[in-house]
Amino acid sequence: MIRLFSTIFKIALGSLITGVILTKLNLSAEQILLEVGMTPDKVMAILERWVTWAIPNLVLGSMVIVPVWLVVYLFRPPRG
Repeated sequence: MIRLFSTIFKIALGSLITGVILTKLNLSAEQILLEVGMTPDKVMAILERWVTWAIPNLVLGSMVIVPVWLVVYLFRPPRG
């Protein structure tokens, strides 16, 4: 669990440092998106489309995976 928090902290710190550097270079997220041919509205539309596709598939998959995991977990031999 500590490794997970450590990784999240490192990613956040790296993102913060990168953001400061890009700000000092007078670059914004919108400018970078325009350079690659995207707009903030287009990015949001893509993210929304991805979420509307992913959520039903995650729920459907978890309806199979979670019960199987629970049965395997319950019938595992005890540790120690």
